[in-house]
Amino acid sequence: MANVYDINPSELVLKAAEKLKEVMKKPPYIEYVKSGAGRERPPQDPDFWYKRGASILIQVYKNGPVGVSRLRTRYANRQEHVVHRKHHVKASGSIIRDALIELERLKYVKRTKSGRTITPEGRSFLDKISRGIKGT
Repeated sequence: MANVYDINPSELVLKAAEKLKEVMKKPPYIEYVKSGAGRERPPQDPDFWYKRGASILIQVYKNGPVGVSRLRTRYANRQEHVVHRKHHVKASGSIIRDALIELERLKYVKRTKSGRTITPEGRSFLDKISRGIKGT
């Protein structure tokens, strides 16, 4: 039986984003903000919010308990500079925090003292998607 660890992560994110699109609410500001200080422009993908939510859910599944700070480091990048070297810059905490809050509302993630962990509903959600990908 397939689970999250057996599947290509990019396929899993795309399939989970399709499912989350049906139930997850998109905040109004998401089309106008950058995903981090190291980015030049806001994401051009209209499904960015759902893909980031699916990716965060998978990260909580694999690495939980995890907090916003660790996820900011996970989605960070290197900021371009004209004259001097590139520097590591963390991703936007607001987008990650709002995605985690939305996943908590869906009861896929729960908050504990040591960080966010996946719930049985979230684990079941991702395992069903994994089995669907493995079957095709």
